Amino acid sequence: MNGLSMILIIFVINIIYVSFFTVRMIFTFKGQRMLASLISVVEVFVYLMGLNIVLDNIDKPLNLLAYCIGWGTGVYMGSKIEEWLALGYIALQIVVDSKDQALPQKLREKGFGVTSWLGEGKDGHRLVMQVLAKRSNEKKLISTIEEIAPKAFVISYDPRYFKGGFWTKRLN
Repeated sequence: MNGLSMILIIFVINIIYVSFFTVRMIFTFKGQRMLASLISVVEVFVYLMGLNIVLDNIDKPLNLLAYCIGWGTGVYMGSKIEEWLALGYIALQIVVDSKDQALPQKLREKGFGVTSWLGEGKDGHRLVMQVLAKRSNEKKLISTIEEIAPKAFVISYDPRYFKGGFWTKRLN
């Protein structure tokens, strides 16, 4: 095998390995342990194949560089795969001027579950909403909020546990 093909193989193997690593971690965090375990079998196989090639050719700095660049590219690819999979749910807390009482209903009409209440802010009363959505609908939800209430204060986070309420009936 010539030097260029060796560099390319090391580069591609590391992209594959790190992408599998990232996806496995995501499945682990999302509580899908069995799937994460199965992915880890493939991940470690690819890792060992790549490590074997690198260690057999450790005296060539370009191989090490290919390993490092492949690692960085794998991190990027893994994050893109995670974005594409969009596993789980996203929770948004939205705060708007209390005069916009129609906003919860507008979000419900677009298919989002909304819990709302009145709060007190620095400049007076505020309408506070809690919205839970599938991560695959996150961009749609955020663009809807920007369209309907462009001055809204929005906090987003990943919920890990659900109990009771409207959504748990849908999840089961």
